[in-house]
Amino acid sequence: MPEIYREHVPAAHDQEAAPAIQVVDVVRDYPRPRTSLLRPAPVVHAVRGVSLDVKQGERFGIVGESGCGKSTLLRIIAALDQPTSGRVVVEGTDITRLPERRLRFLRENLQLVFQDPMSSLDPRMRVRDIIAEPLVVQGHPASGERVRELLEAVGLSAGAGDRYPHQFSGGQRQRISIARALAPRPRILIADEPVSALDVSVRAQVLNLISDLVDELNLTLVFVSHDLSVVKHVCDRVAVMHAGQIVETGYTGDVYAAPQHAYTQRLVSAIPTLQRALSGATTSDLLATKGEPA
Repeated sequence: MPEIYREHVPAAHDQEAAPAIQVVDVVRDYPRPRTSLLRPAPVVHAVRGVSLDVKQGERFGIVGESGCGKSTLLRIIAALDQPTSGRVVVEGTDITRLPERRLRFLRENLQLVFQDPMSSLDPRMRVRDIIAEPLVVQGHPASGERVRELLEAVGLSAGAGDRYPHQFSGGQRQRISIARALAPRPRILIADEPVSALDVSVRAQVLNLISDLVDELNLTLVFVSHDLSVVKHVCDRVAVMHAGQIVETGYTGDVYAAPQHAYTQRLVSAIPTLQRALSGATTSDLLATKGEPA
């Protein structure tokens, strides 16, 4: 029986609890090189006044086309970049201008899974060392038992720890990336297009794995994708991003069923049907084959 994307049932969240993440009027501009002595340097407005809240334990999606600013926004939330203006508060702490030496709590409590597992894994390191690396960086002992526990959690055998990234399939490498992200026991997981670089036949497996782990570990999830149909199956709420701005926010099922903004309507209308999906499109209608974790 082929595995499909399992529908996520939104959980109830404490409306009075402080948000896990608050983004307040964040702007990020990047100056371009000057092309003329007579004109000011052009500026790229990557993020334009974005504000949003992510509740504790929530699955929050950010969806938009390539170049809309969603990955830049994630980097700012993770303190890998600083906004031009605005602020970001994570678990009650304003991280916007904190120096790296004061961000240790964030590096432990917030972890990322990147789009391309091959480029995010050091090809010279064995898998066991890759998974243990966040523990070592934060000054914790690199427990072999913890590594084996994480490999099992993502559906890989303990023997996988002795191998190198190039010896695995794309889906298996992304499982390794997920295990590494979970090593320091974070409370917030940020996934930036975690399945877009994978073969369509294994995307459902990896998405279902992320969904199961978020539930099991009671994580707050921020999930970025260009595919609204994938976000629908993973997230409670979604923010639609276009040209650096949030143009629509709401419960995912509501946004999917009755989009209000013209751009969101275009995203929904572009979702392929099963017939088109089987012809090569990438949607949640595509099936994944069970068996050896891919």
